[in-house]
Amino acid sequence: MSDYLFMLENHLNAEQNRVLGEVQACAAEQNLSLFLTGGAMRDMLAGFPIRDLDFTVEGNGVKLAKTLAAKCGATIIAADETKKSAELKFPGGVTVQVAMARQEKFTKPGGRSTVHPATIHEDLRGRDFTINAIALSLSRASRGLLLDPTNGLGDIESRELRAVSNYALYDDPARLLRLIRFKIRLGYNIADRTQSQYANVRESGLESKIGSEALAAELRNIANEDKSGEVLEALEQEKLIYLFSSALEGQKLNPQGFAKLSKARELVPFGLDFPVVNLGLFLHLLLEKLNAKERAALAKATGLEKEDLALAQKLETNARKLEKDIKALKFQKPSRLYDMLVKAPGEQLLFLLVRSTERIVQERIKNYLQKFLPIAQEVTDREVTAATELEPGNPKFDKAKREMIAQRLDAKPKKPEGDTELEAEVAAPPILANAPRFGTTRG
Repeated sequence: MSDYLFMLENHLNAEQNRVLGEVQACAAEQNLSLFLTGGAMRDMLAGFPIRDLDFTVEGNGVKLAKTLAAKCGATIIAADETKKSAELKFPGGVTVQVAMARQEKFTKPGGRSTVHPATIHEDLRGRDFTINAIALSLSRASRGLLLDPTNGLGDIESRELRAVSNYALYDDPARLLRLIRFKIRLGYNIADRTQSQYANVRESGLESKIGSEALAAELRNIANEDKSGEVLEALEQEKLIYLFSSALEGQKLNPQGFAKLSKARELVPFGLDFPVVNLGLFLHLLLEKLNAKERAALAKATGLEKEDLALAQKLETNARKLEKDIKALKFQKPSRLYDMLVKAPGEQLLFLLVRSTERIVQERIKNYLQKFLPIAQEVTDREVTAATELEPGNPKFDKAKREMIAQRLDAKPKKPEGDTELEAEVAAPPILANAPRFGTTRG
C-alpha cells in the first residue's frame, strides 16, 4: 500500500471508506480509470477532514453515477450531461461527485465553455488552483500513484494559493470568489502572480460577467464553510458582495449573527458524526436584516429557488418546536436527553445555540454535544457484535446498540444531592480556544 492510500484510509470515516470501495468496484467493472481529485485530495494532503469524495474518470461520469445509483442505493442529486458529471448521495449521508476528465475552452470571460473528453493530466492542468489539481490513482494498474503536474503539493506545504494558468481567472471570473473563500478557509496566502492576475481581472470589471448560476453555486459553498461569516466579510472588503446583493453591506451583512454561528460550531467536537444541512441556517442569517424587496433582489441575482428561501423559515419553525420539547423534558437520565437530540437535525441544534434565550435549552444542547455524543460514539459496531453476536444489518443490532449506549451514558456518576437539573450532573467541559473544528457537508 502506498503512503497516500494509507493516508486516505486514515482520513476517511467508516461510511466514506465503504463508499470508496463501492465506487472503485463499479469503475473497475466498466473498465474506467478512476482517480480521487479536487477538494478530497486537497483536504487530505492539507490535514483537513474530507467533506465530500470527488472522483474523476477517463470516461462517462454520468454513466458510472447511474450504475452506482442502481447497485449501491445512491441518489443522483444533480447531473450535467455536457460535462458528463453527477453528484450523488449515498445511504449514510456520504456525498460524492463523479466527473469525466475534460478540457474546457472559453471563448470569452464568463462565457459558456466548450467541453471535450481528456486525459487525467489534461484535466488537472485545466483546473483553477494548483491545490485542486492533484489526483490519486485508484485504478488497479497504478493504484496509489500521485499525479501532481502543477506542484500543488508544494503549494500546500508553503500554504499558498496559485492559479494553474495565467488565464485561470480571466476564463472563469467566478474563480475570484472561490479564491477569497479558500483564502479564508485555509488561511493561505495568495501567490504574487495570482494576486496580479486577480488585480487585472478586477480592473477590467470582469466580475460582472459572473452569471446567476455560478453565484448560486458559490453561495451554497459559502453556506458550508465553518467561517461563512468571515468569507462574507472578506467579500465585502473586496467589494464583491454586491454581486449577490448591494444591500449586504455593513450591519445588514449580520456580522453578529454569523459570529454566534461560528462559536456554536466550535462546540461540535472534532471528527464526530454530526451531519448538518447548512443552507437554511445560512440563509436565515443572511436574509435576516434584509427587507422583502432586498430579499427578492438577492434571489433574482443568484437564481435561488423559492424552496431554497423557504428553508430558512421552515428551520426556524421546526427549531422552535424542538426548543419547547427540550425545555419540557422532565427525565433526569442522560440517555433520555440523548435519545431526543440524536434524532434532531444538526442545523436545528445550531440554530438554537445561536437564537435560543432559554438557558436550560442552551445547557442541554451543550451537554449533548460535548458530553453525551462523544460517549455514545465510543460504542462501536465491533463492540456491539462482540457482546451480542449480532451483525450490523440485523434488525436487532440497532436496538442492542441503543441499549449499550444508554447503559454507558447512565452509568456516569449521579448528580450531587440537592441538584434538580440534569445540567448540574454533567456540566459541559470548557471549550479550548484552539480546539480543531469539525467540518460539515460539502465545500
